[in-house]
Amino acid sequence: MIGFEARCSTTAMGVMPHRDIEQALELTLSLDIPFWPQLPKVSLYEDMYVQTSQNFPGIAIDFDKGRLSFDTARFQQELDAYFVKMDIPETFALTAEYSAVFHKFLSEGLQDYKAIRGQNIGPVSFGFKVLDENLKPIIYNDEVRTVLFDFVQKKANVQYRALKERNANAFVWLDEPGLGYVFSGLSGYNEQQAKEHYHDFVQGLEGPKGLHLCAEVNLPYLLELGVEILSFDAYQIGFMPKEYAGNVAEFIKRGGIISWGIVPTESTVLATQTPETLAGTLSDYWNVVSENTGLSLSQIAMQALVAPARCCLSDIGQSSTSDKKAGECQVSSSEEKTVEKAFAFLPKLSQILRDKYGV
Repeated sequence: MIGFEARCSTTAMGVMPHRDIEQALELTLSLDIPFWPQLPKVSLYEDMYVQTSQNFPGIAIDFDKGRLSFDTARFQQELDAYFVKMDIPETFALTAEYSAVFHKFLSEGLQDYKAIRGQNIGPVSFGFKVLDENLKPIIYNDEVRTVLFDFVQKKANVQYRALKERNANAFVWLDEPGLGYVFSGLSGYNEQQAKEHYHDFVQGLEGPKGLHLCAEVNLPYLLELGVEILSFDAYQIGFMPKEYAGNVAEFIKRGGIISWGIVPTESTVLATQTPETLAGTLSDYWNVVSENTGLSLSQIAMQALVAPARCCLSDIGQSSTSDKKAGECQVSSSEEKTVEKAFAFLPKLSQILRDKYGV
């Protein structure tokens, strides 16, 4: 059950390019619905995949290569011990070692915000990203996948409880770029399997059930996965297809909230936009939904959040430089400044939409 009204409030994606924890937290706390940022450039432990890996059987962190490794034999060996611990909430807690940022966020004054948010990598994305000793995604292993879905569900629920102690309207969304892979004919795990597994997975989530995807999206598919809050990169779709209108309207009629990631985070693209032009683009999307379904524009706006389109860990809009060291600094600065500019667009964009639709 969603305990807050969206009303074009501001939030953002979880991953940020910043190397300064305080600076990143200051930005997130400036939003209507703040969140704890994932900062992989601070530490490998702040990577969303590594954070989720804590206490999963068969997993090890390869610090030299900066990635996770999985061994099927070790998974089998560690499974019994894991089953003994799986009813203990601390098994699934995000410790200070695996995220100093999360614990710093929890120490902030969060009770007066309309809502607060956390995030966790979803089981589909984790299952595609982590490879076994044969370089095969672990999601293809039926036994591992079954444990994985239950494990991530428990991780999300334990995080939700920690956030809910700080704000009654807390929620956690699952970050699922891997759902973009299930439509590939080369995938050994397809969209029908993912939909079936996701429905069961979502039913066991505590609090508002959220999903975030910043890859290219099949919007009707995502709206049918059983979630109550959907966040997606709305900027990249370019226009709202009429065929999507019915799915969007039904989701909203069921009480769902859509977080429209409408502010681009590629520097060259963002430079061509203003809050006014982005409000116009979003209004065009909403007009298509309203005109083809009869759903009022005010209801669409009432159940909308606005956000940047995606994270900006690698700004492809930034030109390279011949001096590598200087270039690295400039790219880092560019990424952070681009994200900060995108965040700065949000209050005005939100106000334009609230005024326009009377919410």
